[in-house]
Amino acid sequence: MWQIAMILSAISFLFFVGVMAREPRSLWSGVSFFWMMACLAVAMLFVLAGYMEWLASHIILTWILIILGVLALLCVAVLPIVLIVTFFVEGLKIIRHEGMRPANMLSMAFSVLLFAYLTVWPAMGRLGRGLLGTRLYILISLLAFYLLALLVIYVLSAVLNLVHMRKRRRADYIIVLGAGLIGERVTPLLAARIDKGIELLARNPKAMLIMSGGQGPGEDLAEGRAMADYAVQKGVAAEKIMIEDKSRSTEENLRFSRELMSGEKPRVILVTTAYHVFRALLLARQQGLKCVGYGAKTKWYFTLNALLREFAGYLSLTWKRHAIAAVLIAGSVAAIFR
Repeated sequence: MWQIAMILSAISFLFFVGVMAREPRSLWSGVSFFWMMACLAVAMLFVLAGYMEWLASHIILTWILIILGVLALLCVAVLPIVLIVTFFVEGLKIIRHEGMRPANMLSMAFSVLLFAYLTVWPAMGRLGRGLLGTRLYILISLLAFYLLALLVIYVLSAVLNLVHMRKRRRADYIIVLGAGLIGERVTPLLAARIDKGIELLARNPKAMLIMSGGQGPGEDLAEGRAMADYAVQKGVAAEKIMIEDKSRSTEENLRFSRELMSGEKPRVILVTTAYHVFRALLLARQQGLKCVGYGAKTKWYFTLNALLREFAGYLSLTWKRHAIAAVLIAGSVAAIFR
């Protein structure tokens, strides 16, 4: 039996490698990674079961495996608590540092909703005595589980798209996405993006650096021009910089930057803040722009909140397929609980 489990693990590994090699800019990257790890875990259990007699004669090794198994189960058990506490604490931090705006309350809202879903919501099931109440309870439970599972896969996919084995890409262009100015001054968040772009330019000396960003409210000039000035001050030659100064959104960043490029299939690197990379890559894929993404670091409390905002943006971008999934879930509940 363990041989079959190992074969399935090998197949899942090859599938994961194929997804990452062909097109990692989709949720299939996260799905294939999760499936690979699940198959590997099952295979390891079968292998251990096949060596039970041998393990019985090695008491110390057996106890080590038991302790590791217990620790793994404890980690799984306390993970929801860790998530709830982490998002709540980091939610308080972002409100304290950035102000109490709706966009800054996502971390805290997620923490409260997750706590309610795991503790209060199960008790609500006892209140639904009738068929309609039961259907409604199960439907909401399944939709909540679907969103949580989707969030996990989204995060896995986002992280995988930040991992790069090769430092040099022989890139033709490096696009740095704008992120707002204070008057004419580059913000720390935007400066981190530009610094990352400059770092990648050093590894890809033949590339052109495209600074992409238009002029928004409260800004004294276009972001692209301020970004170019910052890069020149950092020692980048002006002739290595191209400026895109018309865009107002990530979608326009990509479209207008593509218009500045020559060649049918240029090798492109996309630079933005780490939490924003995956959604930017999805938008680039929609436009047929082949690229890889690199993320600039930012503060942890800001990252968690922004990641939830990016996930909401992903749902908005792909709402049709998730609406179909919701309809299928509702139809299944109605058919089973008649």
